[in-house]
Amino acid sequence: MEKIFLKKNNNLLESARFLRRNMTLQEKHLWYDFLQHYPIKIYKQRIIDDFIIDFYCHQALLAIEIDGSHHYTSDGMAYDKIRTSILEQYGIKVIRFSNSEIDYNFKSVCLTIDKLIKERAATQK
Repeated sequence: MEKIFLKKNNNLLESARFLRRNMTLQEKHLWYDFLQHYPIKIYKQRIIDDFIIDFYCHQALLAIEIDGSHHYTSDGMAYDKIRTSILEQYGIKVIRFSNSEIDYNFKSVCLTIDKLIKERAATQK
């Protein structure tokens, strides 16, 4: 596997720590009920470039975002589009789930994440 170096804005360390300690209900649900004990390492509130990613699997180069209502405003969608474009330049695939998907389709969300991690991790080796 080729070594991927990700730029990291260390000025975001305190913000990332705060977000780790104050996850949303949906982030907590996904973390404690699926991602925390996933067999491939997943980080929560990981800094990449000038962004804090909700969950990140380096082995699969996969960013997992849980979107609240502010992501569905015109400003939020424009920001997310730019952010995704920058992350894709590192070879990172960004997947997004709404809060309601976590609340009402949790098993499907987990199956989607599992499938993508396995597919992408296998191609990164």
